[in-house]
Parts: sequence; C-alpha cells; structure tokens
Amino acid sequence: MLLTLGGVLLTIAAIAFTLVSWGSMGIGGRAAVLGVVTSATLAAPVALLRRGLVSTAESVGALGLVLTILDAYALHAVALSDTDGVTYTAAASAVLAGTWTAYGLALGGRLRIPLPVAVVTAQLSLPLAAVAADAGAYPLGWAALVTAAADAALVLWVKRPSVRMTAAVGLCVTGGWALLTGGWFSLTDAVPGAGLLLAGGALALFVGWRTPAVTVFGAVVAALAAVAAVGGVLRSVLPGDDWMVPGYVACAVALAAVLRTTLPKPVKQGAVGAGAGVLGVGVLWALPPVAAVLLDSVVRTTPVWSGPSSPKFSDYPATAPLVLLTAVAALVPLRRVWSRCLALLLTWATVLSLPVSLDLPHPARLTLLLLTAVAAVAVACLPEHLLRGVRTPEPEAAPATGAASEASEASSTGAAESEAPAAGAFGPPTWPGWGGTGAPKPVRAAASVAPATAVAWSAFGAGLASAAGALAAGLDTRAGTFTVLGVLLGLFVAAAAFGVRAVRTVAACLAVAAGAGLVLAGARAAELPDHRTAVWLLVVPTATVGLGARLRRHPLVLPVELSGAAVGLLAIGLAADRPPVLSMVLAVCGVLAAAAAVLPEGRRAAGWTAAVLFVLATWVRLAASDVTTPEAYTLPVTLPALAVGVLRRRKDPEASSWTAYGPGLSATLVPSLFAAWTDPHWGRPLLLGLCALAVTLLGARHRLQALLVLGGAVLALDALHELAPYVVQVVGALPRWLPPALAGLLLLAVGATYEQRLRDARRLREKLGRMEDAPDQIAAAIAERFH
Repeated sequence: MLLTLGGVLLTIAAIAFTLVSWGSMGIGGRAAVLGVVTSATLAAPVALLRRGLVSTAESVGALGLVLTILDAYALHAVALSDTDGVTYTAAASAVLAGTWTAYGLALGGRLRIPLPVAVVTAQLSLPLAAVAADAGAYPLGWAALVTAAADAALVLWVKRPSVRMTAAVGLCVTGGWALLTGGWFSLTDAVPGAGLLLAGGALALFVGWRTPAVTVFGAVVAALAAVAAVGGVLRSVLPGDDWMVPGYVACAVALAAVLRTTLPKPVKQGAVGAGAGVLGVGVLWALPPVAAVLLDSVVRTTPVWSGPSSPKFSDYPATAPLVLLTAVAALVPLRRVWSRCLALLLTWATVLSLPVSLDLPHPARLTLLLLTAVAAVAVACLPEHLLRGVRTPEPEAAPATGAASEASEASSTGAAESEAPAAGAFGPPTWPGWGGTGAPKPVRAAASVAPATAVAWSAFGAGLASAAGALAAGLDTRAGTFTVLGVLLGLFVAAAAFGVRAVRTVAACLAVAAGAGLVLAGARAAELPDHRTAVWLLVVPTATVGLGARLRRHPLVLPVELSGAAVGLLAIGLAADRPPVLSMVLAVCGVLAAAAAVLPEGRRAAGWTAAVLFVLATWVRLAASDVTTPEAYTLPVTLPALAVGVLRRRKDPEASSWTAYGPGLSATLVPSLFAAWTDPHWGRPLLLGLCALAVTLLGARHRLQALLVLGGAVLALDALHELAPYVVQVVGALPRWLPPALAGLLLLAVGATYEQRLRDARRLREKLGRMEDAPDQIAAAIAERFH
C-alpha cells in the first residue's frame, strides 16, 4: 500500500513538472531532464530485482512507464509539434507498446505491469491510424478486427496469465466493435458488411475451437455474424423492407443444418442456440399484429353498440404471418412437449395476425376470433392428438452426464445424435466448452406437468384470449354481442362436459359468466332499468342451483354454484338503489342458498349464507317500508326461531349456540338497535338495553357463546348511544389542551403495559373459545379484569 501510494505521488509530481512547473525552463529543457530521469527510473528496477525488492521494483517500473508517456508528449511538443495529434498518438502508442514489451521481456517477465500495459496500449494503434487517415467506419471496423486478431494470437499462444487476460478483454472489445460495425453495414450496405461479419465470425469460431472454455460462446458469435452477413445480402436482394426480418429468420432456421455435420458438439450447440435466439427475436417482431387484433376493440372510444369501429392499428409489414409460420415449421419436427405447445401457440398467433396483414374488415376479424377460440378450446378438449410421437421425460432420477438436452433440439429435426447436454438441477450446464469438469453427479428429476395438461392449458389459454378479443369486438354491435355470447356459452359448456380435467372447472365457471352476459345483454336490449335487470339476473344462480341438484357429487358442482353465487352478488349490487327490489332479491338468494344447503350433499356454509340473506332481506324490507316499530315484524320470526333452537339443543346438546340461537336473536336485536339509535326518546333504548342485559346474563348462566356475544355487543352499543351526548358535553367543557394530554397519557400507559395486555387478551380469547364448556370461568375472568 505504501509503495503504491508513493508511486502515485511521484507520478503526479512528474506530470505537474512536465506541464506547469519550472516555468523558467523551456519545454526542451524539461524534455531533456525527463529523458535522464526516465532512463534512471527504468534502470532502477534491475538493481532492485537483484536485491529481491520486487514490490519496490514494481512501483518504480510503473513510474518509469508513466515517464515514457510524458517523454512522448515532450517529444511532440519540442520536435514534432507540426505533426497531427491523432497520427502522432497512433505512432506513439505503437512505439510505446513495443518499448514496454521489450522492457518487460528484458527483465525476464519478473515485473507484472509492463507486458499487460503494452497490450492495452497496442489496442490504440490501428484504430487511431484509421481515424487519422479519415478512412470512415468500414476501414475502422477492419482495423479493430485486425487488432482483435492480434489479441486472439496472444490469447492462444502466450502463456503468461496477465497478458492472456488483458488480451482477452481487448479481443472482446475490439472484436465486438468490428462485429457491431459489420452489423450496421448489414442494414445499410450489405456486401462490405458481409465481408467484415464473416471475417469476424471466422475469428470467433477459430478462438472458440482452440479454447474449450469458450467454444460454445465462439460458436454463438460466429453463427450470429453469419446470419447478419447472409441476411444483409438477402435484404438487399429481396423487394422492400417488409422482407428484411423474414430474410434474417430464414438464415437463422438454416443454421439447423449444422446438426447433420460432423462438427464438435459444442459448435453445434452454439450455432443452434444462436439460430433459436434470432428466431425468437423475429417472433417478437411479428407479434404486434396479434396484440392489435385482440386489443383493438378493448381500447374503444365509442359507446357499446355504436357500430363497428375502424381498426386503430393496420400499418404493419404483411410478412409477419410468414415469420410466425416459419417458427412453427421449425418447432413441429421436434418431439418434445414444450415444442408442441409453442408450435400450437404460434399457429394460433399466425392466424390472428392475418386480419392486420390482409387488412380484413370488422366482421371478418370477429369471425376469425370466434373460429380461433372454438379451435383452441377443441384442441384443449382433445390434447392427445398433438402428442403423437412426443418423447416424454423419465420421472426417475437421472445422472447429469451431459447428454440429451432439450436445448439442442430447439431448432433441430429430431436427430438423437444432436442433443445437447442437460443442465444440472443445482448448478450450471455441463456443456463441454462451458468449463464443466469432474465426475457427473446424480440430480433429482424436476416435477413436471403431465404432457396432456400442458398442451390443454396452452390451447385453452389461447382460446380464452381469442374469446376475450371476440367479446370486445362483438360489443360494437347488438347482433355481434348476442352471437359472441351464445357461441361462447355453447363452447364453454362443451368444454366443461367433454374437456380434460385440467380445464373443465374453468370452462364451467366461464359458461356461467357467459350465461350472465346473455341475460345482461338481453336486459340492455330491452332497455330495462338496473333493478329489473337484477331480477332477471337471478335466473343464472337459479339454474346453477338446479344443476347442482341434478349433478349431486360431480366435481363441477361447487365451482358452478360459486359462480352462480357471484352472479347473485352482481344482482344484489344492481338492485341496491331500490330497497323493495333489493329485499326481494336477497330473499330469492336466501331461498337458493337454503336449497343448496338442504340437498343430501348440502354445505354448511350455504345454510349460514341463507340465514344471513333472510335476515338482511327482512331488515331491508322493514327499512323500505318506513317501519318505526320493527319488533312487531321481527318478534314473530324470533320467537319461533328460538323455539326451534331450543328443540335443536335438546336433541343435540353439542350443537353450536350460534346455529341454534344466532339467527333468531339477530333478527330482532339488530333492527331494534338501528331503531334505537335513531329514536330521540328514552323508552326504546331502555327496553333494548334491558333485553340485551337479560340475553347476556342468560348466555353466561347457560354457557351459550352466541347469547353472551350478541347481547353484550348490543348492550354496549346501546349504552354508547345513550352516553354519547353527555360525553360530548363533557369534552366540550374541558380545556382544549386536556384531550391531547389524556390521549398521550393513555398511549404511554398502553405502551408500558402492552405485553401484559397482550397476554391477557390471548388468555381471554382462549377462554372465550371454550365458552360452551366453562362460561362461569369466563365471566369470572372478565369481571376480574374490569373490576
């Protein structure tokens, strides 16, 4: 550290001396002094190395290298001031690179700095010479490529690690510069760019061939350069810019031919990987028309049923379907599940890209969307037809031996000998050329989805996308809306009935949604108000409950009934602005929930839901009728309900008090509480408080949790209502600083006793949970805490 700091300080001093110091001494005098000092500095490491002071010699040698740069600057300022700066820099960098190389070799390579610095400096000579000659971008690219070739020679034939590493970095920089220049010419001037790209690709392949650690990478770079070179030539021959991407994609697909050659396996893998990457970029380029067809009607600016809208996205190259079809042709020969799924999705995308490419009108687009939806769902129902000849992976554990990967088959024709090594489950791929060494280790086979399920979900997802696009496009016209909803209803019903298990549940739920959409569309066509639409919408949950009674224990019953319940919630929301209709809708929903609960396969949650809906229907009906004495209507319901609860408890002592008494008590206590809160007199709140107190005491006495909780809650809210005016008066009479002070004290007290209160709350919750067994203990605990 001290040696490094000393060398840096001396370097700064030398630069300051050369540029600004010794103003009385001319630049020539400073150059002479620098020459003498440089010679002495470069000679000093020889003596230091003899004495074994290697670190000191490194610092002094680094200072000497900096001084040589200052000598070059002084020489230009004294004797060659008329020489162009860029030209002089190019020549000086070459001379300095040679001088530092000779200096490092003369010392036997014992100094680590001179040789790598010489390699770095040599990178500037040819590019700066091209810039000085004003040769343009093309010769500059060749200069960078020649420099990269020199770097490659150092990487391949020099044994010193620091030199090889520095040259490898220079090779990547200058070679990448040359290839990027060739790629730019591939898009503008194809023939010169092709030569530069092919030469750069050949260099990359040669380096990869001679260096196993980067064989795959070199093959990838060479393949990409070849695609850019040949594709650029095709671009200049083919008519128009629309064929530019198809030309490059065709070259990428042609790279699969290397799998039939005798080239080393890493070279094949790199070439195929590069082709797959170019093909993927081409597919991404061709997807915007698909998105346009699906989303064109979603981003609408006109009202529903206002007529077909003009396409918002129609100016795109007509060759997009050809690119997608080429990708399908490359994937179909493969015998893998993932390739069949991708081929299926790309086939669907190819069909959907036709309306934009062919500029089809709105009816044709809608028809095409419906047809693709039907076809995709049909494939989802019968996925086995796409799996003929597909090789499925073995589920057992297999050793990661570096054979049989799916990566090499991404663009192959199914030849077994061209398979690539598999990636380990816990490490990098064991490809030769990526540095995989050592004995193969057994890995666990990853859990995979069944092939039929994967194909079914791929097809069904495409079908859903087409269905959504068709529905959005169908909303432009009334006839289109009914047509699309009718087709989708039949389609999803068929998928739920005949599809594979993976998609039947989703199809059944979507069928219910399509039925609800038909009802809504019919109500809109009849110009019905929302509350009347809500009544008609109840047809859907009624049908789902009836279907559940018919199917009994079928696995689709629960999803269908839940979908019907969601439609029922929508009906409740639509009727919310008309309380009388809302009461009726709630009552009908309660009847449907009760019907689902009384079936042999009835669900307990449905019974609870029915009770809640009936109580809500009663409350809404009372509020809608401006009833000021709800007890006259609720008590005739509460008393029989409590009687039934008593009989239920006698027959089944283990029955929950919430099931036996909860609905009956809620039917009266809650409406009475609302009435008491709006009653200006004291009679009703007093009677309600007495009744709630009696219910609370009965709950504590007979170990009934429902009575204690409901009675206590109503009693507390009723007392709060009665005390609220006095609390407001007291607060108004207090000084304004007192409430914040009391709040602060309360927060301090709560914070100080937080842990104890938390334990008390947990203990109270546990005891309350055992209320049915030990109510006396709970009551004693509550009394003790609030004493």
